[in-house]
Amino acid sequence: MDIDWHSHPLTLETRISKSYKNTQNVRRFFRQHISENFHFNREFMTWIKANIGVTLAEVIAHYKTTYPIV
Repeated sequence: MDIDWHSHPLTLETRISKSYKNTQNVRRFFRQHISENFHFNREFMTWIKANIGVTLAEVIAHYKTTYPIV
């Protein structure tokens, strides 16, 4: 199921879909669950797009193990 990444309520169980977009809604979610200092970078955005079907919890775990949290 494709969702509207701009306005859909996100949860840790939300799965990355083909329609995934790096929106302000997603950024707010990541800031809440990772750090207020969270920011997208090119490698992370590419990783997300290449991993359709993973949950946002898995995306967060990947970020935390790959990028230093300031």
